[in-house]
Amino acid sequence: MRVNVVSSSSLDFPLCRKITRMALQFTTDYVEDSLALFRYYKKLGEEAIAQVSDEQLLATLDPEMNSIAQIVKHIAGNMRSRWTNFLTGDGEKPDRNRDSEFDEPPATRESLIKMWEAGCLFEALEPLNSADVERKVTIRGEAHSVMQAVNRQIVHYAYHIGQIVFLAKHLQHARWKSLSIPRNQSAKFNQRVAAGEASQR
Repeated sequence: MRVNVVSSSSLDFPLCRKITRMALQFTTDYVEDSLALFRYYKKLGEEAIAQVSDEQLLATLDPEMNSIAQIVKHIAGNMRSRWTNFLTGDGEKPDRNRDSEFDEPPATRESLIKMWEAGCLFEALEPLNSADVERKVTIRGEAHSVMQAVNRQIVHYAYHIGQIVFLAKHLQHARWKSLSIPRNQSAKFNQRVAAGEASQR
């Protein structure tokens, strides 16, 4: 499932233009809220990637750090492994080579976009219902409830999306457009949330 986008002249990432922000939906449905969180972090990553140049996608700050392109390759490899046959196969697929995910990053923005969009996360999660949350799956042979496995992935992706945002903000310097509450505008943002014009997600 794709996240609907609207065009923005300030961003030039073809599949990752500014996404319409919807108000937070109250729910007690675990699967529904997990999907909303995954979409939120996907959007955050896309809006950060859209702000950097093609060269900056491959930039590293030091030899021990990964570039944005390397992080995207790792997320894509993780997603393919974790979400393919999510309920019936181990989350660490035998053909996955995790170490290679940090080598030879996608060389172009187009190949990075294709890799970013190739994950089957939404296809795996959208059919689930509340009863499925208690089912057992394995990751590297370790038993997880579906809830534990999903929580594990939410945290993992949030961690790496944070890295992407950090790198993009550092590389863009003064050109960076805030993806959260701009500095010194908290009161204004709170007013917009109260008026239904903005949302925390």
